[in-house]
Amino acid sequence: MKIVFASTPSQEQEICELIGHIYSNIFPLYFTDDEISQFEQLKVLHISKKQFDEIGTLKDAFQVMTSIQTVISILESTELNEQYADLFNKNAANLNELGLFFPFEFEQFENAKTMKPMMLSIYSKADNELLI
Repeated sequence: MKIVFASTPSQEQEICELIGHIYSNIFPLYFTDDEISQFEQLKVLHISKKQFDEIGTLKDAFQVMTSIQTVISILESTELNEQYADLFNKNAANLNELGLFFPFEFEQFENAKTMKPMMLSIYSKADNELLI
C-alpha cells in the first residue's frame, strides 16, 4: 500500500498566482501585447480544474511551484546569463511533463529581450492605483 498526499487548495492558489505573475510581470518584459494575447489563446500555462486533479499529489504541486518560481527568478534577473540556460530549459520541460503548456526555451527570451522596445503593456500591473 502506498500513501499519497493530495495537493492543498492553498497550493492551487499559489500556482495560479505564480502564473498570473508571469503574465503580468514577466511576459511584458519580453513580448508584445499581441504575442501575450496569442499565448492566452494557445493556453500557455493555463491550468484547468482537470489539470489540478491530474497534478493532484503534494509532490507534483510542489514541483510545479518550484519550476515556475525558478523560471521567474531567471527571467527577472537584470541580465539573462547563459549559465542558467540549462536550468531554465529543465524547468520548462518539467512544466510540460506535469501538464502545463510552456513552449519556450531560454534562447527565445534572450532574443525577445534584445528585440523588444520598452513599451507599456495592458498585461502589466499598474504602478499605482486610485483609491476611492
